[in-house]
Amino acid sequence: MNDIQESVQIMPKRLINPSYNINIEYPMVICMTNQAVQKKINDAILFLVNKLYVDQVNQLVFVQGYPQIPKMDVSGWYEIKTNERGVLSLSLGNYTMAQPSAHGFTFIKSLTFDIQTGTIYQLYDLFKPESNYMEILSNIVSEQIKERDIYLVNEFTGIKTSDQDYYIADKALVIYFQLLDFTAYVRGFPCFPISVYEIQDIIRDDSPLYKMLYD
Repeated sequence: MNDIQESVQIMPKRLINPSYNINIEYPMVICMTNQAVQKKINDAILFLVNKLYVDQVNQLVFVQGYPQIPKMDVSGWYEIKTNERGVLSLSLGNYTMAQPSAHGFTFIKSLTFDIQTGTIYQLYDLFKPESNYMEILSNIVSEQIKERDIYLVNEFTGIKTSDQDYYIADKALVIYFQLLDFTAYVRGFPCFPISVYEIQDIIRDDSPLYKMLYD
């Protein structure tokens, strides 16, 4: 009998503070047999929820030049991208608007877990050493930009960091970028789905992406 856990139960939670107009919904994993792993996953999610909020405040105070922390409206949400085959991949979004302001700022960050261990996988953990994965993925993104005729406000010069934002959705690795990285604000977050079969030769066989290759 196969007793390996393939998926997890998710319960939505809310962080609400009416005095500061904060309403953030985020996921918590529940009912896992291994409570230590469950805590490890939930601690990582909650840490990122709080980090997104702090990053937004820093954006307003240190980048936008507000003399002090302004009155803000803060909303947060999440999306479960994969919850199968022992892999949990999710995204957390945060929208913050300072009052008064024409529009706010939105950040999206993602986490991908092995639910047997609670290990978080960065992009570099998915690929074989010396595979030149950053150049390969950058070339695929460049081709998609051309094929989809995406208008750029800044030149796309490739993936620059080994912890580039991504999530796993079904049989695809989805590389995404933040607002205004190289596209117009109205285009939202540019996302580039890449079939696992297109890059299967460079995927590490002990990574969550490898699990998506087979039925």
